Amino acid sequence: MSNMNNGGLSIANQRLAKLSSSMTGIQNDQLDLDAVIVGAGFSGVHILHNLRDQLNLNVKIIESGSSVGGTWHWNNYPGARVDCPIPTYGFDIEEVWKTWDWSETYPAQQELGAYFAHADRVLSISKDCIFNTEVTGASFDGERWNLTTNTGKAIRAKYLIPAVGFAGEQYIPPWKGIDTFKGDIHHPWYWPREKVDVKGKRVAVIGTGPTGVQITQEWAKEAAETFVFQRTPNIALPMHQKKLDKKAQEELKANTPNLLAISRSTPTGFHWEHPTKPFGKYSPEEIEEMLNGMYDDGGFRYWSGAWTGLLVEPEGNRAAYDFWARKTRSRIQDPVKRDLLAPLEPLHPFGVKRPSLEQDYYELMDKPNVHIINTRAHPVVELTPTGIITDDNVLHEVDVIAVATGYNASTGSLARMGLKDVNGVDIGERWKDGVSTFLGMMVPGFPNMFLPYGAHAPTPFSNGPTGIKVQADFIRDLVKKTETEGRRSVDASPQAAQAWTAQVHAIANSTLVTQADSWYMGANVPGKRKEFLYFIGGLQAYRHFCKEAMGAKFGESFVFQS
Repeated sequence: MSNMNNGGLSIANQRLAKLSSSMTGIQNDQLDLDAVIVGAGFSGVHILHNLRDQLNLNVKIIESGSSVGGTWHWNNYPGARVDCPIPTYGFDIEEVWKTWDWSETYPAQQELGAYFAHADRVLSISKDCIFNTEVTGASFDGERWNLTTNTGKAIRAKYLIPAVGFAGEQYIPPWKGIDTFKGDIHHPWYWPREKVDVKGKRVAVIGTGPTGVQITQEWAKEAAETFVFQRTPNIALPMHQKKLDKKAQEELKANTPNLLAISRSTPTGFHWEHPTKPFGKYSPEEIEEMLNGMYDDGGFRYWSGAWTGLLVEPEGNRAAYDFWARKTRSRIQDPVKRDLLAPLEPLHPFGVKRPSLEQDYYELMDKPNVHIINTRAHPVVELTPTGIITDDNVLHEVDVIAVATGYNASTGSLARMGLKDVNGVDIGERWKDGVSTFLGMMVPGFPNMFLPYGAHAPTPFSNGPTGIKVQADFIRDLVKKTETEGRRSVDASPQAAQAWTAQVHAIANSTLVTQADSWYMGANVPGKRKEFLYFIGGLQAYRHFCKEAMGAKFGESFVFQS
């Protein structure tokens, strides 16, 4: 996304304009396929590999970008970096990982782009991709899905897999005057390919989620002044980045099969052992030692928990927060900033919002030319040609703005695609009173359609590629059974979807996660129904339910049409 005043374009029209400018002409031809996948990220590539290379089906990917990569094609904002460690953050496909060397534990966007290019070469993905194209409508005629696109290309396919992920649609608050700002303003999802120069300038970062933290860590090093607009402090954990030399790369590659095997057996899909005892079974000395060890190790080990029930039991949860606050406050010298960034009393339980991984965030925030604007006390009300006004009538004059206000998670991008059920009802309308799925992958009334890495799955509570493999294999197996038996379509039974939806909510309601207004709850988008959107029972349990659906509960899970 470029300057919103560039050529009179509004922020909402930037992406379509970018797509249109990259097209050489409108294509009016029709394509007939066995399956069509929307999105060339981890889910889309893995499912293409499963359906095309393992089942020998005629499959294509429709991708709005110009290359494979999904999130890692679009998210090229400053500091964009994965927060899950390699090698488990990668394809669990031997011919891919065996021929690739990572340079660091948490790769940046540029390296992930190169990794996808490598996977593309190894798996021959691009030859079956239709780039610079967006799906604008999809309906099922009883036998096949009929898709329309912004390029004019019509597509018919038996199976439809919208692999658009959970962060495919930006959310930008409807601030008054947003189109009047005369400086540069960008949302991370549509960041310009060229570097945004902030050296010596006054910059603003609105939002302190993972993206806001990453941008702040880069801009605060170069800008003359940095204004960080914070509503809720981020409980950010130390990343402890590690560079990998040749010897470390060789050792990692030799150990990759073992690490991948571990990741398949853990609740989070990460390649480390998880706790087996509750908080009350440890002495204060043991608790201090464990928390110190996990904090010093870095990454999400601290979030995984030294004890079971971290997101369930209040006393243990508070102990984890208090230790984090003590460690973090020791890094911040300014007493006002210390209380804003790591308050002694938490605004919500630890871990019920996804933590960020930081490298030097708190040291940078402590600098005298970095200012924290507390938008919980004084929210943003208006943008002017020269800056941002908060409700205390203070104008914060800036030259560049990063709108790191997040995404309409899991449901926004699907609603934008124009997906309609067998009765012609849009999926957004179907879900207006609450999301309902079976295993987070199927929606009754949408036959032969599968939704990986979205709502009602372990999506943000597991290592992405590990969970995606579980879903990609499930989709492959169900498609294979449908094809082998010569069925016209497969759908989830309404009863199975009702039971799964109830289970998702029951598990969430037994934990602390519903106590925060997070994007997990859809609470970051005004007007969106507030409900917990994900399965928080762990990847092992999720794998069990998928296996059960394909086995003992097969008859009650699916409805077939011959």
